[in-house]
Amino acid sequence: MNREESHTANSENDRYRLLVDAITDYAIYMLDPDGIVTNWNAGAQRFKGYTAEEIIGQHFSRFYLPEDRSDGLPARALAIARTEGKFEREGWRIRKNGERFWAHVVIDPIWGKDGTLIGFAKITRDLTERRAAAETLRQSEEQFRLLVQSVTDYAIYRLDPKGHVASWNSGAERIKGYTPAEIIGSHFSRFYSEEDRLAGEPERALSISRDQGRFAAEGWRVRKDGSRFRASVVLDPIRDDKGELIGFAKVTRDVTEREEAQRRLDLAREALFQSQKMEAIGQLTGGVAHDFNNLLMAILSSLTLLEKRVSGDASAQRLIDNARQGAERGAALTQRMLAFARRQELNPEPVDTPALVRGMTDLLQRTLGPSHPIGLQFPLSLPWVLADANQLEMALLNLAVNARDAMPDGGAISITASEATVGDRKPDGLAPGRYVKLAVVDTGTGMDAATLARATEPFFTTKGIGKGTGLGLSMIHGLADQMKGELVLRSAVGHGTTAELWLPVTEVRQHAVAAPAPAPGSVDQPRDLRVLVVDDDCLVLMNTTALLEDMGYGVTEANSAAEALALFKDGTAFDLLITDQAMPGMVGTQLIEKTRELVPDLPVILASGYGELPEAALHNVIKLAKPFGQAQLAAAIRKVETEQPARADTDRVPAIAAQ
Repeated sequence: MNREESHTANSENDRYRLLVDAITDYAIYMLDPDGIVTNWNAGAQRFKGYTAEEIIGQHFSRFYLPEDRSDGLPARALAIARTEGKFEREGWRIRKNGERFWAHVVIDPIWGKDGTLIGFAKITRDLTERRAAAETLRQSEEQFRLLVQSVTDYAIYRLDPKGHVASWNSGAERIKGYTPAEIIGSHFSRFYSEEDRLAGEPERALSISRDQGRFAAEGWRVRKDGSRFRASVVLDPIRDDKGELIGFAKVTRDVTEREEAQRRLDLAREALFQSQKMEAIGQLTGGVAHDFNNLLMAILSSLTLLEKRVSGDASAQRLIDNARQGAERGAALTQRMLAFARRQELNPEPVDTPALVRGMTDLLQRTLGPSHPIGLQFPLSLPWVLADANQLEMALLNLAVNARDAMPDGGAISITASEATVGDRKPDGLAPGRYVKLAVVDTGTGMDAATLARATEPFFTTKGIGKGTGLGLSMIHGLADQMKGELVLRSAVGHGTTAELWLPVTEVRQHAVAAPAPAPGSVDQPRDLRVLVVDDDCLVLMNTTALLEDMGYGVTEANSAAEALALFKDGTAFDLLITDQAMPGMVGTQLIEKTRELVPDLPVILASGYGELPEAALHNVIKLAKPFGQAQLAAAIRKVETEQPARADTDRVPAIAAQ
């Protein structure tokens, strides 16, 4: 090589050296064949912390971890580079200050022209930050995977662009029943019902998600076991950085319980609406029945008095009898209305249900006729119930007649009884406890759902005009409720009807029943009574006064409780107070309470068509049910005289009279 060529080569070497020294992002240095560092660039100094003077002449193994040196990794790296032409790997290395860093290492052998090994070129890059970022990303992805996997209330999974399942979380497994091994790779359409698959719903969901960026809907889906559930579904497209579709994210929630809760809420609202409607109708019916009772009482008492004045006139007597029968039928109708409104007076007592039914079987059979035989089915032993026996008989007769009317061509009617227990309080309010179910079963035409829903409404009937009042079932419904039981109707068109009366069990048994007292006749007055009659209805007041005067009593009338109190405060003395209950301003029980503040031991008869009266105000008070006739009024007065003997004349003046 001449001088000029030598100068050019030296210049070229200087440029390469300057180029290598200028690189700071890579450690570029040379090793001799034994691994001794022979040169050192600025990048190596920056990465590893050694200056050229500190490291040149040192073996490169000092950059390795102690465990890697013990394992012979530095020598193995040189051997691989020499035999395979290159060594490339990532691993931990050590800086001068002892700090570790993650390095990407490439070692290339350097051969002379004669093929002898001159040394090695070693390039190292510090990837600590990139590794940390990659590790952070990996941890984030792992945490996200664990997060998704741990969600059990939602099915969260991925679909490929064609709709095949590519991932599966534990929520999906819980909701749909498939394990990942069973479902990954399958098409998501298998979750749809057969009719939805035939209608193309899966493909439509993917298309809408792909074109509009989102698909959301609710519908029925199918679990692995074939059962259906109501699902809320969201399907979102997944796109890469270039906007290419790479799959779908699908989130499914089982909302079956929510749907069921909503259904129950709707039923509860409907039940509340029905309850409010029936309560309003009951209030109206009770008020109408009360006013009707007053009218009937005026008619019946007038007929009683008129009958005495036309005795011996057969034609007039027939007319009076017809009028009385009509009024008594009206009175029975008001009792049904009050039963529906739950305001009639009941006499609850222990009742042996099978004995009661057997005792009225002949009556039932005569009423129903031979084409409707009655079958009784009772267990050998059955607890007694607490009920009004007379009202219960009337209810059974009504149910049996309804069963007969449902089978116009004839058919058997079954009356059965069994014991039942209610554990938790039912939605309709039947309290926990033991009950007897008394059922009347027919095999007649039955009722559809709409008719069944209205069956206990007052005046609702499917019978022809003149064949029913529509108060039978409503009366039984009110009666059962008043006896703390329940009327349950089950029916289907063509399959007959079962009417169950649930009656509360009582541990008390009635061993002996007193013989009924004979009907009262005319009253033999033990002494002259001064009677104060209080009623806001002028017709009732006038007729009650007429009945009492006909029996020989002296009567004073008051149109209101306030007028009656004024008489007491003025010093007027009375032996008996007969008062109505439902009066404006002050009801009868309030009048009784205020009167007894003035005359503590004054005998009182409370006349009312209502059965629900405050017990506290009924102490030493004789109740008289409206509408009443002269015989019932006489019996009440006789009871007063029996239970409350006549007071001395000095006691007949109110204590306030001196004032």
